Amino acid sequence: MVLKLENVTKRFGRFTAVDQLSIAIPEKEMFGFLGANGAGKTTTFRMILGLLDPSEGEITWDGKRVDYSTSPKIGYLPEERGLYPKLKVREQIVYLARLRGMQKQDALKELDYWLERFKVPEYAGKKVEELSKGNQQKIQFLAAVIHKPKLLILDEPFSGLDPVNVEQLKEAVLELKNKGTTIVFSSHRMEHVEEMCEHLCIMHKGSPVVHGSLKEIKRSFGKKNLVVHADFELSDLKNYPGVTRAKYTTEGVHLQITGEDVAENVLKDIVSKGFVRKFVLEEPSLNDIFIENVGASYE
Repeated sequence: MVLKLENVTKRFGRFTAVDQLSIAIPEKEMFGFLGANGAGKTTTFRMILGLLDPSEGEITWDGKRVDYSTSPKIGYLPEERGLYPKLKVREQIVYLARLRGMQKQDALKELDYWLERFKVPEYAGKKVEELSKGNQQKIQFLAAVIHKPKLLILDEPFSGLDPVNVEQLKEAVLELKNKGTTIVFSSHRMEHVEEMCEHLCIMHKGSPVVHGSLKEIKRSFGKKNLVVHADFELSDLKNYPGVTRAKYTTEGVHLQITGEDVAENVLKDIVSKGFVRKFVLEEPSLNDIFIENVGASYE
């Protein structure tokens, strides 16, 4: 059940929000969307869900167009949270689950499972407005997954959460993926995409600037990072042949270099100057790749 977007374009008047987007999202995988605000991520999600029609192009899931008949198989966590503040959690989740075609008893059973999993069983009888923002987000997540969707779309699922809640939600998302759900999510946090996704797409002003498997994207980037901490001056390294970027910290320097041979040469040159405390060659980060393709850091 591959999710396919072919030459998908969305215009609002003269403004093009998404421009010629073609990607295939593999089944039972986690796919990450990156891009600054206004890059077209949420518009893309709304088209996948059938909430917006593309101006051009086609979106298919398992070879068919997404419509009301497919909605019971899809879960969606919107960036703007949309729970009813006055309703109790139990009433709200059962109501939303029934809309997805679930029986009340099945919905209550799933609700109990997830509330236990999040260590908040006492929330079933509370009104949504009585919960903290982080816990409201857990309930919103629960509403998106209660019916065991085959495709789950998460728009900024971790925004505004403290580190403990982020970990809890990440574990829940990974559990669903391991059980066979296809998950598409956008995040402001590069490290989440890097840690959780096998495939990704970086959007910029409505167009895909990089997409494919994370491993291939990193391999084809052609640059690596070198971290050097030493008990002597390292300021000359910024002008070293093969160094494309240098960032100095209180402990040493982070260099972006064109290849492993540059690291070898640096080591030969500095090893006689004094004590080298750290010398680590690392894969490029997603942030490096983003900066290179979009021309700005992503925060």
